[in-house]
Amino acid sequence: MTDAVAKPAPRPVAGVGWMLVTGLLFVGVTAVVKHLGGRVPPAESAFLRYFLGLVFLVPMLKGLRAARLGRRDLGLFALRGGVHTLGVILWFFAMTRIPLAEVTAMNYLSPVYITLGAALFLGERLALRRIAAVGCALVGALLILRPGVREVSPGHIAMLGTAVLFAASYLIAKVMADRVAPVVVVAMLSITVTVGLAPFAAAVWVTPTVPELCWLFLVACLATGGHFTMTLAFRAAPMTVTQPVTFLQLVWATSLGALAFGEPVDGWVVLGGVVILGSVTFITWREAVLRRRVTPGVVEQH
Repeated sequence: MTDAVAKPAPRPVAGVGWMLVTGLLFVGVTAVVKHLGGRVPPAESAFLRYFLGLVFLVPMLKGLRAARLGRRDLGLFALRGGVHTLGVILWFFAMTRIPLAEVTAMNYLSPVYITLGAALFLGERLALRRIAAVGCALVGALLILRPGVREVSPGHIAMLGTAVLFAASYLIAKVMADRVAPVVVVAMLSITVTVGLAPFAAAVWVTPTVPELCWLFLVACLATGGHFTMTLAFRAAPMTVTQPVTFLQLVWATSLGALAFGEPVDGWVVLGGVVILGSVTFITWREAVLRRRVTPGVVEQH
């Protein structure tokens, strides 16, 4: 039976800070995968990213061995590994088919599912102002996607599946972050996804070049760091606080796409980004204000 890790007091500002770092790291992952192109099949690229990332387990082995994982914990880790495996394959496929800004914009469906799922299944409270802010952020994402106007390609369909699967994965991560140390959450994800991807990669294997392996190792570095900082964000604050911050990735991804890959900046993308940025700023400010107002023995209802 796992000894639950003592849950610290909520720290909204720290949670937002860790999620900002997470967003930067994940945008870096997106850029490197985009740079690689599609010569190596998506399933193989995903497998090599996780396989090469196993080197980061070395400093985590002590904490992993010390964790007393029960049957329920192992089952949840296996479930997360399964859904994350499928999500990663679809994400690598989408990256070779649609622009950076579109991939990032469609990723915003995942935080919306996460925020709602945290309220429905994890008992986290959704105050009216949070619902309104998340709703505004979703409107911003819809301004970018313009459903019914833009062509729906296989890449877009893959990203729809990715959003659902990653949302499920992150909800499980939130549950486990309250039970075990962050290094255990990250280590178990690396192990289960590597195992899950192996048969898919073997079925489409293409021998990678040395430069491709180096780029994929960089992806592993950025992604592993991103999952670790994301876990720290989950432990610092509720998901209803940290998840809307991921919308800021749009600003970074759009800028990077234009500067590094020559992708045109769509005016709708800029407008949607402004709406999203305003929503995230409001949520962060309100949480900081409410935190300062809380006094010992008194909990403000909101």
